Amino acid sequence: MEIYLAEPRGFCAGVRRAIAIVENALAQHGAPIYVRHEIVHNKHVLENLRQKGVVFIEDIRDADPKRPLIFSAHGVSQKVKDKAQALGLFTIDATCPLVEKVHRQVKQFFEQNFEIIVIGKKEHPEIIGTVGQVGENAKLHVIYSLDEAKSLEIEDTEHVGFVTQTTLSTDDTFEIIHCLKERFPKILGLPKADICYATTNRQTAIKELAKHTQNIIILGSKNSSNSRHLQETALKAGAQNAWLVDDYSELDWKCIDTLASLGISAGASAPEYLVEDLLKELEKRYHNINKNYVTVVKENINFKL
Repeated sequence: MEIYLAEPRGFCAGVRRAIAIVENALAQHGAPIYVRHEIVHNKHVLENLRQKGVVFIEDIRDADPKRPLIFSAHGVSQKVKDKAQALGLFTIDATCPLVEKVHRQVKQFFEQNFEIIVIGKKEHPEIIGTVGQVGENAKLHVIYSLDEAKSLEIEDTEHVGFVTQTTLSTDDTFEIIHCLKERFPKILGLPKADICYATTNRQTAIKELAKHTQNIIILGSKNSSNSRHLQETALKAGAQNAWLVDDYSELDWKCIDTLASLGISAGASAPEYLVEDLLKELEKRYHNINKNYVTVVKENINFKL
């Protein structure tokens, strides 16, 4: 079997930083450590941290006031931060620096009395945190589709700005932004798209992978936005099969057995050992495995703790 490995894949700098913050807190303060929402969206990462004494909660009132509380990489609203302060909680912020950049932009638009367009999934924790950076009296719209962009009504087209969720599909978001710029020529946004470098790089690598094989495995959890978009990108790029699985045990091996080639990638919140475990399983099952590397860029970005 010909194996094609996408590079880059797996952990991004924001995920590495968030997990390191939790592990450092455990080392300094001992267990338990509380984390509001899942620190990142990956089943294996969460289970590993639970075993070390991390307690994941949605309501900060469930945190022990004597123990540290960490905000996840997705970020939180200003209301959550204010509530934590009012409760006297000791908090540590693991929000991804690229998400923080979006937060700063939203606040700036609000201060300038701009009408704000947020491109993303309304129910996603990152978008909830982004929208929550400004007050309820903000002129703000959350859209997710091209149709919504086409039908959006803006009161003051002279003062309008947009931001995006960092983990969206680069292709779909480009279409939405292009539509908004055509409809509102004076719209402002960050000089570069808000979609993070890691999301862009992994989607580009998937497109290259699809040129070599029509069968692609993406390691990642179903509630991981960037992992789901890798699956969608693979199918749009021509893959016949694109499986999104937490690990190799979820694969339909009867189907895999019929294939001559296979592509492998991993979402930005999926640890590399999941790829290594899959490769070991493939080597057990098949006599001759030939590994090929499909590299689009070498990542060397790290965020300070």
